[in-house]
Amino acid sequence: MAGPVRESARGTATIELVDTADMTMTPQKLSHQRLWSLIAGCAIVLGLLTSGASPLAAQTVAVMVNGEPITNYDIEQRTKLNFLTTRQQMPRQDVINELINEKVKIKEAKRFGVDPTSSDIDEAYAGMGSRMRITTDQLTKTLEAQGVRPDTLKARLKAEMVWTSLVRGRFKESLQIAEKEVAEAAQEGGEPVQTEAFEYKLQPIVLIVQRGSAPATIELRKKEAESLRERVQTCEQANAYFKSMQNAAIRATVTKTSADIPGPLRELLDKTPIGHLTPPEITKQGVEMVALCDRKPTKIDSPKKREIRDKMFQQKYEKKSKDYLDEVRKAAMIEYR
Repeated sequence: MAGPVRESARGTATIELVDTADMTMTPQKLSHQRLWSLIAGCAIVLGLLTSGASPLAAQTVAVMVNGEPITNYDIEQRTKLNFLTTRQQMPRQDVINELINEKVKIKEAKRFGVDPTSSDIDEAYAGMGSRMRITTDQLTKTLEAQGVRPDTLKARLKAEMVWTSLVRGRFKESLQIAEKEVAEAAQEGGEPVQTEAFEYKLQPIVLIVQRGSAPATIELRKKEAESLRERVQTCEQANAYFKSMQNAAIRATVTKTSADIPGPLRELLDKTPIGHLTPPEITKQGVEMVALCDRKPTKIDSPKKREIRDKMFQQKYEKKSKDYLDEVRKAAMIEYR
């Protein structure tokens, strides 16, 4: 009897006989394998039925990937999500390939200890909503209005997270870009390699305000920050004040260049005398300021050089990612039903 369906390097399914040198498939083992597949299939059907999926969508498994099922319901959900994000109808087989890739990515990542928690996934989900300038609840409602369960998007986010982390971690050395290559590429285009900038030494400060505090409490804390700002003349004074103050924190010194700092903050820092604090700003943490400990001229990579470096890295990453995915996919047991 033919063995499980495996995929070739081109992504097409072929029947591959089990190599007895790799695995001895006795009748007893084959019986156990069939029994396990049956149990796994029944468990998936039961899980989907109890979660509210329609019986018709839940009852069929389309593909088994390393013993894990991809159901027609999964395919339907991912098709809806892809249409929602791209406004294009993706062919069914492309959707299946996407789901297969995610299964093998997650399994490979687990092998190397890359396994984000539910809270990590929820944070990424909330982050996506934040980038869209909507709340988590609004993102959920937007998906559900199109018939997409939030878990469908979370599954895609998880696969992207673990794979990016795995590829960058495992192949860190080979993904590095030589500065000489970047400089040569920039010079070939007639672009300047460096530009004038400033280097800043900063200490972030926060006067903590509990969430849900009344506006009057927040305003009082802001006035306190303004008063301290008038008194602080050096970073040594800032450390003395804020390290001994209750419900306040001053963080360790960080060094940033002009390219690392958003424009509005950079303008504030350029107007702030060394040793003084920037104007207080109300944030989720409370009332925040920044102590400017030093500012000096420096040279940094030009925007064009950074763009060239990022492009080179992305090209290397994409090639390494594709080659690695091809490798783990070839080793996967992929069985179409």
